Amino acid sequence: MTKSFSFGLLTASMLALSTGAGFADYELNILHINDFHSRIESINKFDSTCSAEEEGKKECFGGAARLKTAIDQRRQALSGKNVLLLNAGDNFQGSLFYTTYKGAAEAEFLNLMKFDAMTVGNHEFDDSEDGLATFLDKVQFPVVTANVKATAASKLGDRIKPSLVLDIAGQKIGIVGAVTNDTPELSSPGPNVTIADDVQSITAAVQDLKGQGVNKIIALTHVGYPRDLALIAKIADVDVVVGGHSHSLLSNTDPKAEGPYPTMVDNPGGYKVPVVQAASYSKYLGDLVVNFDDSGVVKDAKGDPILIDFTFTPDPAVLARVAELAKPIEELRKKVIGSSESPIEGDRKVCRVKECSMGNLVADAMLDRTRNQGVTIAFQNGGGLRASIDGGEITQGEVITVLPFQNTLATFETTGADVVKALENGVSQIDQGAGRFPQVAGLKFSFDQSKPVGSRVGDVQVKEGDNFAPIDPAKTYKVATNNFMRAGGDGYSIFKEGKNAYDYGPDLADLTAEYVAAHSPYKPYTDGRVTELAQAAPAPSASEPAPAAPAAPAPSTEPAPAPAAPAPAAPAPAPAAPAASAPAATTPSTHVIAAGDTFWDLAVTFYGDGTMWRKLSDANGKPNPRHLTVGKEIEVPAK
Repeated sequence: MTKSFSFGLLTASMLALSTGAGFADYELNILHINDFHSRIESINKFDSTCSAEEEGKKECFGGAARLKTAIDQRRQALSGKNVLLLNAGDNFQGSLFYTTYKGAAEAEFLNLMKFDAMTVGNHEFDDSEDGLATFLDKVQFPVVTANVKATAASKLGDRIKPSLVLDIAGQKIGIVGAVTNDTPELSSPGPNVTIADDVQSITAAVQDLKGQGVNKIIALTHVGYPRDLALIAKIADVDVVVGGHSHSLLSNTDPKAEGPYPTMVDNPGGYKVPVVQAASYSKYLGDLVVNFDDSGVVKDAKGDPILIDFTFTPDPAVLARVAELAKPIEELRKKVIGSSESPIEGDRKVCRVKECSMGNLVADAMLDRTRNQGVTIAFQNGGGLRASIDGGEITQGEVITVLPFQNTLATFETTGADVVKALENGVSQIDQGAGRFPQVAGLKFSFDQSKPVGSRVGDVQVKEGDNFAPIDPAKTYKVATNNFMRAGGDGYSIFKEGKNAYDYGPDLADLTAEYVAAHSPYKPYTDGRVTELAQAAPAPSASEPAPAAPAAPAPSTEPAPAPAAPAPAAPAPAPAAPAASAPAATTPSTHVIAAGDTFWDLAVTFYGDGTMWRKLSDANGKPNPRHLTVGKEIEVPAK
């Protein structure tokens, strides 16, 4: 198949290349999810398990029962049409269901949804190939990941194929999968599994599909939105990219979206490729309609993700099964271990780019537990923090949701020079929102992301008694971290060289829960231990006033570095509320930034008009709109 058709302009929501479908046109409806992360039960606005009270207030999203309903309803609406249901990986890890059942629960509920294909995510290897092999034993749908290469000794066998061909209404649809190249760094595939280059593997699989006469090919990837835009969508003869890994919300109606749905990318073959992703945690169901011409070229593509909120009644049979599986873990989940005076910020958009209160809590808890061993510094990767906790009572289940990976406390000795190298690694991919961002205790530092990677960190000081002193490059310090980072995870290879290492301390969730209990009611805080210098604020367009921070990957989930992606068309902003019903700021006031705030939303709140966001920005020194500081008080000038 040679794709050499020349295309014209496209809108944010649809590429329109013809006035109507020709006789040979073929419509394909693609429903998809990604980064389910064991959200078997519904979630709240903090991405944690939703309470009965929150359910009563209609404040819950997703969960297996609601997702099943949404999929069934959409399939019914598309009855008689060509429909695919795809899963872009990372179904493991993120709740007590995974901690307890190790993938069996996820397999059971995904089977009920009747997926047509899935690619593995890096977290599918969190319990080595053993956990994935057990999952493969149970799932009733094909798994395709071209760059997973299992040896003869692997328990995976040949059950993960590079690609597959589905016959849908007489048309051959090829699906080729890929997982992020740095899976060995982010997870634990083990010695019998190699992760090959994603681009090379997809390219080879696509050519194999072409040899089978397939001219409609979908790349089902778990490599992240930036890499999908920059590389995957530009592979010859790839027609559609359905992605995951970066938890990216694409939308044509949500001003917080990272890009339009679909995002259209120029392929060197002279055609456009739609790229989609549907956020994470079962909160959205992607819904894409693609029309192909007779040669397999995409003529147009349109759609939008479906928010799975209270309007979807949970499937009663699934809900009953979820409740049954929850019984053995209910007592653990409900155990109240303390309280917090206010929400503890653990959102990925914050903890992967700056100091956050959840990072301080976990790092402080590490340092507190090991101080009597002579430890003076603690590191926690921002990507290992998986949720926020709201104010009030804190349960053990909430803490485990924040720290679900069963990582253990590790200690080792290293030099001050290597501590600085570790910090440089931590801020090396901040522009991607990578999981390696360092949350720390016992030290403070500054960084300037406008400087080259490897020379961004400065003014590193270590706490000595009640004071801070400049770090001594030649001095040996005792450091605490988690066993994942100590083994070199998230790029912290320098930690592997540490001396006198011990990696088998208590579970991070347990020691954090004990720390909260000892300091209850806990008071969340940030204290400036991590300071960013000279923020490089992007200049937002009038139609995209405050884009969300680029989401990245999982605890340790970070998309592989990619060339700068073409800027997608800005999603349409939500309509401004009518002036008559909107509150108007007639006199100057203040507002404390909360998680998820954007200048656009605040302008709607205070002025009834999102386009007035620049007034707020100008009044507060024009901060980086991607990195509004949670907890900071800003001025709200009069309208």
